[in-house]
Amino acid sequence: MVRESPSNDVQSLLEAIKSSDVVENRVQLLTKLQELDITDKSELASLVESLTMFWEDFTCLDVSQCMLNKTILHVAVKYLESDISGCLGQILALGTKASIWCGKHLKMTLASTQESQEEQHCSFFFQLLLDLLSYSAASFSALAKYPLAGDKELRIVVEKFTFEQLNLTKDSILEIKRIQAFGLEVLKVAQVVLDAVIRLCRVYSHTVNWDLFNAGAEKEKSSIDCEEADSANHVVNITRCSVEKLCELGILAANDGGNLVTILNLSWKGVVNLLQLGKGALTLKVNVADIILTLISLANESLRCAAETWSSSLKEMVSVAEAKRMFLPVKFYLINAVRISSQYPCQAFSVYKDITLCILVISSFRISWSKEEFLKSASEVLAELLEPTSFHLLNSLLNSAQLKREHKFQILDWLFIDKSDLPGHLSNTPIVTIFSPKFDAMHGARILQLGRVSLFLNLLKSALDLEEDVRFGITRKLGWLLDGLVDEEVYSCVLVLQIPVLCGSGKTPELAYQPMFSSILQALKTFMIVVSSSLAWGEVESFLLENLFHPHFLCWEIIMELWCFMLRHAEIDMVTNIIDKLFLLLRFVASSESVLVPDSALRRIARSICMLLTHGSQSMVDQIYSSIVAISRSQLSLIIYVALFMERFPLNFLSDKTRSVVTQRIVTDYFGFMESFNDESLRQCGSDVFGAPVFALSAALQSPQVSISDIDTKTLKFLVAIIHNYRNSVDNLMKDHYRKLLSETLGIISNMKHLYASDEMEEVILELQNLFISGPAVSDTQLYQCKPNLALFMAGLGHIELAESDSSARSSAVWELYHMLLREQHWAFVHLAITAFGYFAARTSCNQLWRFVPQNAALSFDLDTGNEANEERFMSELKAFLEKDMALLTMVPRSDQLQLLVKEGLMLKEMIQKFTNIEPEVMQCETMEIDDENQAKKKRKLPDGISQGVELLQSGLKVIGDGLSQWQENHLESGELHDKFLTHFSHLEDVIANLVGLAGSG
Repeated sequence: MVRESPSNDVQSLLEAIKSSDVVENRVQLLTKLQELDITDKSELASLVESLTMFWEDFTCLDVSQCMLNKTILHVAVKYLESDISGCLGQILALGTKASIWCGKHLKMTLASTQESQEEQHCSFFFQLLLDLLSYSAASFSALAKYPLAGDKELRIVVEKFTFEQLNLTKDSILEIKRIQAFGLEVLKVAQVVLDAVIRLCRVYSHTVNWDLFNAGAEKEKSSIDCEEADSANHVVNITRCSVEKLCELGILAANDGGNLVTILNLSWKGVVNLLQLGKGALTLKVNVADIILTLISLANESLRCAAETWSSSLKEMVSVAEAKRMFLPVKFYLINAVRISSQYPCQAFSVYKDITLCILVISSFRISWSKEEFLKSASEVLAELLEPTSFHLLNSLLNSAQLKREHKFQILDWLFIDKSDLPGHLSNTPIVTIFSPKFDAMHGARILQLGRVSLFLNLLKSALDLEEDVRFGITRKLGWLLDGLVDEEVYSCVLVLQIPVLCGSGKTPELAYQPMFSSILQALKTFMIVVSSSLAWGEVESFLLENLFHPHFLCWEIIMELWCFMLRHAEIDMVTNIIDKLFLLLRFVASSESVLVPDSALRRIARSICMLLTHGSQSMVDQIYSSIVAISRSQLSLIIYVALFMERFPLNFLSDKTRSVVTQRIVTDYFGFMESFNDESLRQCGSDVFGAPVFALSAALQSPQVSISDIDTKTLKFLVAIIHNYRNSVDNLMKDHYRKLLSETLGIISNMKHLYASDEMEEVILELQNLFISGPAVSDTQLYQCKPNLALFMAGLGHIELAESDSSARSSAVWELYHMLLREQHWAFVHLAITAFGYFAARTSCNQLWRFVPQNAALSFDLDTGNEANEERFMSELKAFLEKDMALLTMVPRSDQLQLLVKEGLMLKEMIQKFTNIEPEVMQCETMEIDDENQAKKKRKLPDGISQGVELLQSGLKVIGDGLSQWQENHLESGELHDKFLTHFSHLEDVIANLVGLAGSG
């Protein structure tokens, strides 16, 4: 039992210890001293001060010194639970000295050889290290019980003690693997030390009036007394030291390969908790931005390891468990970065480029990995674990009240950089290069473009959670989205990609795959709803108006879908106003734009109006039609009328009465045109008006609601007349008009099944055979424009009886026409021809289908060499095509039908990859081939002299062109003579182009 002792017993023991030179005697005397119970504060202070003096500075050479120091600690630790308010400085000074000594001894011990005599010494030292760490933890806990140090010297001692204890703790954890049997115990005690330090900082922080301190710091003059300011600075210094050491430990644990998970959690959570103290006062001495940057770097490093591991593997399936193992540390770093950034947004803004780059990398990985089957699990886990957290990190900046509007716009500008500034190539750049040391200068690399688009969509979808300023900034970037989609590699991915997204709200959102194109539309619609009642709506309206006629097909589809969405949900007055303005614009351009040019402004506006009307009311469609009729000038009315019909004017939306009137007008106009049709009438009419009734009827017949049975055999005679006029015409402009009429009339007949039974049909077939195959017009290279509708016409021949003998002129003509179509080698014509023949074969009564297929049909040739023709190959391709066609039409496709489509898709993908491997400079513009006969045979029949002569003409043409260019640059005074040469040169170009065409088709 410990006995109380008078002060003279203590003093006598201390004097004895001082006078003894034998370590073992000192240990025995210290053990006796430990048995005493000292209660007097002054005696206790003297005792601890003496213990500090007994602890030698030099490192020991044998176990005896460790035994002495271990005993000293046992004496001192006994009093940590008692009242040590009178000897705090001495207690901490002893701990500081012991920590410095142990740090040196640890390095020496680990550097020494493992000899048998050293094992006992090492073991004893590690026990001493454990005791010292426990002493440190107890000292921190004891400090938390007392008020802040009042005098300056004691504050310095506390700060030095904290620094040395954390240094020793860090060094011990760093060498944990080499401490062998004591490693686990050291790790446990080290955690206790760290917990005690964090608790002490929190206790000290609560004793300071931070509002008063921060106010004084902002005004750069003291608004509190010096004592309170010194106390606040003291707490800041201790907290700063703790944060820095915890960061070092966090980095150490992160790089240890998962063996120090507890330290990883404790250190970074400790950093976050400590940074939440002081109400921002820590920014005076703590580099918060550097801490955020460290967390981002750790997250990037984990992502890099995952990317490199999976990119170097042999495409083995990545499991969900493996993906989670890789990504959970990343999520941990990001969560802590979010907490710090939310507390210190201004400091986070100073490293916003690094933050946003990490967010872009995560978004890009989700898209990139979703393309690969073996990485789909990784993409799904990333979408579930990392993407929401990374997005919260971005929102911590964008939604911060401490950041100015221009700062938020700066972040958006950096994220969504103009595509012209993007270096690199999207598909040819390995995604692992994101982590290249040079990548800082490559922020705008094209490899991140899809990730940018995905991130922008997330911003649109979460607009409800964003501040008004940020929403306005996003509206400024809507144009950026369309500019990004124009990139061929981006829009091709947008059209085919299925990406993993979190669906639903609440605590457990579900992961589902969504087409990227659908995701774009959904995000934009969500954004429109959110900003509809804000100042940003004006920007959205401007965006929709400016891009109403966007030249890119995908962007135009998106814009039109948004317009239709708005019309479906907007007030009727707003909808009517929009349609009226578009109709006025249509009238304005109608007098100057050709109704027959699909990409003209007239047709584009008409296309937009028709699409919008499909989402309007019946009264609105009736009103537009009435507006057309009400136009006084008949020519303008006719142009608008035809333009709208050619762009699928929604006849089914008209009231029954109005639709009946429209149908009657179409038929009446059509018959009137046929009756007055002659070459003279064509010359008198403008190119925008002539044939308008034919185009109107052809377009109207595309609507299932329009059923016209009044079309009689006059149409067949009309077609024959067109063919005659075309064949006899020598004027190129007139021939162009006839070609268009011929094509549209063939389309009309293909929709009139009752006409195929007419006696006049045989004459039509023979005239077409003469026109396309045997007549002089076959050399017209522009006649291919009629072949799409010719294919439709030919498909309808399945409804008539055809004789299967060589003596039938009609049958022979049909065979030859099909031969011509099936020989076409252009992919579009191949599709049209096989579709027409498939329809014909399914309905004809003919048994000898082989008569309709030429030996050199395009689909008969081997795809690899293109030399060998095989009839069985054609029939196999026809069968596959028909099966695929049925699969596309089936509402619920069977598994074998899906496999057919997948096979086709893989073949197409392989072909595209082959084409992309061809260098651009090697590729030349390929003209559409018109395969009227077996081209390969005809080319062999051409004399060599003709081909060589044509080549010489082309070379000479190039030399003349270069000479004209130099002449224009160097002889500006002879402009008139130059213009004459240029005119003749232009004619010469046309002539040589025709010769090249003839030589190519010969």
